[in-house]
Amino acid sequence: MSDFIQQVDAATSAMRALFEPTPLQHNLYLSARFGAEIWLKREDLGPVRSYKLRGALTAMKAALDGGATGPFVCASAGNHAQGVAFAARHFGVQAVVFMPVTTPDQKIAKTRAFGGDFIEIRLTGDFFDAALKAAQTYCAQVNGRFLPPFDDEQVMIGQASVAAEIAEQLGGLPEMLLLPIGGGGLAGGVSRYFGNGCTYRFVEPAGATSLAAALAAGGPVTLPQVDNFVDGAAVARIGARNYAALAGFTPDHCMAIPEDRLCETMIDMLNVEGVVLEPAGALAIDALRDLTGIAGKRIVCLVSGGNFDFERLPDVKERALRSAGLKKYFVLRMPQRPGALKEFLNLLGPDDDIARFEYLKKSARNFGSVLIGIETHDPASFPAFTRRMAEAGFSFQDITDNQMLANFIV
Repeated sequence: MSDFIQQVDAATSAMRALFEPTPLQHNLYLSARFGAEIWLKREDLGPVRSYKLRGALTAMKAALDGGATGPFVCASAGNHAQGVAFAARHFGVQAVVFMPVTTPDQKIAKTRAFGGDFIEIRLTGDFFDAALKAAQTYCAQVNGRFLPPFDDEQVMIGQASVAAEIAEQLGGLPEMLLLPIGGGGLAGGVSRYFGNGCTYRFVEPAGATSLAAALAAGGPVTLPQVDNFVDGAAVARIGARNYAALAGFTPDHCMAIPEDRLCETMIDMLNVEGVVLEPAGALAIDALRDLTGIAGKRIVCLVSGGNFDFERLPDVKERALRSAGLKKYFVLRMPQRPGALKEFLNLLGPDDDIARFEYLKKSARNFGSVLIGIETHDPASFPAFTRRMAEAGFSFQDITDNQMLANFIV
């Protein structure tokens, strides 16, 4: 048995003083849908509703065992902060948590609740990078102990405890394991623990494919731009230690999930299974759509977290409808004469519904520009609708997939 596996097993045993293993559940709905034996490792049901507690707890314990006294310092937009806060309270040590000013109130409140009097929260900067820089500067000033969210050996050992639990709960290894990727600590730790015993797929949001880029380049690279929608996995550069653990894989092991499609999975799991997932927590489940040749195979999806701010639900629903082809936005020229609006309404099908109707420009001209949003029950309704608009002489443009324009107007 390798030293790494022994360390992971020891870390896993130490966690039992705080919480039981998170459930590994056979999901009948997904199994029937994809024709495979689908299991969900429910990290969203852990004490802080995320696997991040495992790394924070293990890293803090190792530091304390090594003589560190604190204060412990971290930077996080949510889940890592909650893990550090929970661990600080458990060990009775002080921690300072730096979070971007833009962090949702729900995540700030939960972090404060987990840490109580043992933590101080400092809101700094609009983005994570600014909070990280402030945390590292402060840590150096007070001679504190910095707890990184992913690029750390002890964090990787703690997060690999997920693998130890899966092996015990399943009575062996799955044939395939789907792991979400952000900074890479979870995937690096789990793949080191299981080795070549199963097939891996590493799932990233399409707007933050840091692992795929690193594997293609032969080393960590910094992405020039990152879509922050999947905030739990939107990382511009994979951790160096984590990349070293994953360097033997190829870009073919990576899967990129469109952010809007991910919203379909979040809504589906909420409506059908009653499971509340944050965007990163839905990555592995959504990836099932893109797999082929999985009939009858035993597959484990790592559900990484469920810290979802329900103020985001309208945006998630909107993205899901657009991704499924059930909602579209058009800009059209509407004749400004009596009866023109009625003529347009007659073009709608029996299942078409106007979700938005707004004049973008009012003037004394013969035509006015109109923004209109249409929802329907069947994506096939839209080709017929646009054909009827064209035949009726309406000039229009579909702006649904024009992200810049749609986000500005809608």
